[in-house]
Amino acid sequence: MTDHAVLVLRLAAPLQSWGGPSRYNRRETRPQPTKSGVLGLLAAAEGRPREASITDLLNLRLGVRVDQPGSLLRDYHTASDYRGIPLPSAKVNAKGAQTKTSPPKYTGVTERFYLQDAVFVAALCGPASLLEHLEHALRHPAFPLALGRRSCPPTGPVSLGLQDSTELPDALAAVPWQASAHRRCQVRGTEVTLEATVEDPAGDQLAVDVPDTYDLKTGTLFGRRSVRHLWVTVPTGRQAAEPADEEAPPASTGHDPFALLGW
Repeated sequence: MTDHAVLVLRLAAPLQSWGGPSRYNRRETRPQPTKSGVLGLLAAAEGRPREASITDLLNLRLGVRVDQPGSLLRDYHTASDYRGIPLPSAKVNAKGAQTKTSPPKYTGVTERFYLQDAVFVAALCGPASLLEHLEHALRHPAFPLALGRRSCPPTGPVSLGLQDSTELPDALAAVPWQASAHRRCQVRGTEVTLEATVEDPAGDQLAVDVPDTYDLKTGTLFGRRSVRHLWVTVPTGRQAAEPADEEAPPASTGHDPFALLGW
C-alpha cells in the first residue's frame, strides 16, 4: 500500500439526516451525506471532543455513491409546557435568566426531515496512516455512531475496509452494489448505473458543507468545496440468462427493523 489510501464506508440505516446549514425550527436533510456529517462520524469514532481540532480530517477528499436513494420523511411535532405557561424565549434578562416569550407563545412547532431506507457508499482518500487509524476506530468506536443526527444509528458495520490509493470514481466503481434485497428485486439487468458525487478541485459545482469546528460554544461555520457529479456502473450480481424473480410486494418499503441486530 502506498502512502495514500481510500477508506470505504457503507452508510445505511432506517433513518439518516444530512442537514448541513439549518436555521430555526426547520431542519432539512440533503439527498446525500455531507462532508460535515461524514467527518463528524469519524471524529465520534475516534472519541474526539467537540472542541478538538479537525484540520487533519478536512484534507480528506470525499466521494459518495447513491446505492439506494430512499425517500423523504417529514417529522412534524409540537411542544408545550404541561403547566400551561408561555414557552421561554431565546433572550435572557440582566440576571442571565431566560425570559418568557412576548407576546406569550404556548406552542412551539418544529419540522425535521429524514431520508428513510437509504444506502450510500462513501470513499475517503487521504494519508494511509490516518485512514488506517480511522478504520480501526470505526470498528471500535469511542462514541456511538450516527448518520447525520444522533437519533440515526447505522445498520450493520460502517467500514468496508481500505483500498490502495486510486481516484475516487475508480474507488466507488470497485465497491459491489450495497442496496437492500428489496431494491435488488426491482432491477432486472446485469448492471445498474448509480449517481455519485466526488470532491474535485476542477469540479463545476460547489458544496457548502465543510465544517471549521464542532464546538457547540462557538458554533460551526461551513466552507465550500468543489465537487462534480457523475454516474457509476456496477454489476447487480444477476446473470444475463437468469429469469426474472417474482415481483416484490408493491406496498413494501424493504425496511427491516431487525437488520440492526444482524438477524
